[in-house]
Amino acid sequence: MSLKLYGVLRSRATRPAWTAMELGLDFEHVPVIQAYRLKDPAAPDAPLNTASPAFRAINPNGLIPSIDDDGFILHESLAISLYLARKHGGPLAPRDAREEGLVAMWSLWGMGIEADCLAIVQKRDAEAAAARLQAPFAVLDAALAGSGGHLVGGRFTVADINLAEVIRYAQPARALFEAAPAVQAWIAACQSRPAFQAMMKRREAEPA
Repeated sequence: MSLKLYGVLRSRATRPAWTAMELGLDFEHVPVIQAYRLKDPAAPDAPLNTASPAFRAINPNGLIPSIDDDGFILHESLAISLYLARKHGGPLAPRDAREEGLVAMWSLWGMGIEADCLAIVQKRDAEAAAARLQAPFAVLDAALAGSGGHLVGGRFTVADINLAEVIRYAQPARALFEAAPAVQAWIAACQSRPAFQAMMKRREAEPA
């Protein structure tokens, strides 16, 4: 098996895992837990974690996810998803330079709102975070309403995966989605996909 994905799915590793499953790729999942979740990451019986020398040899940043694609090492969840789609092609991937630009734009746009989305799911000043998200949600809602319900090319692409996995963190703030019906319909459609559901089933099987 040439493709390895390092990282537990209770992390941003969901993005490349979902992408790989949409593409039908056979990959080895190597669980690497965040060191901060362990009492003693350096203990002899500690599971493979982001502070383990064995993992730091793969990613010296000590962050998940990473992949090893037949010797090609790549880090950062968005970069990995974009790489897998670009390499394997099909409808998930951009068809031309303009679509590639749009896929990158929406993926990076998601990074701009990720902190507030995370604050909601982590219950850290969630009300203020939801208030800050009202304006970007309105922008996304208008874009989706005007483009047939997808971000790029009128079809499901890796841009939808990358952004949907950011927006998922905000789902406890129901009023945000009720005020943005196109966003609400889009996230529901994304999460109804068999590959997403299969990925989440694996995620939910992991220790919390």
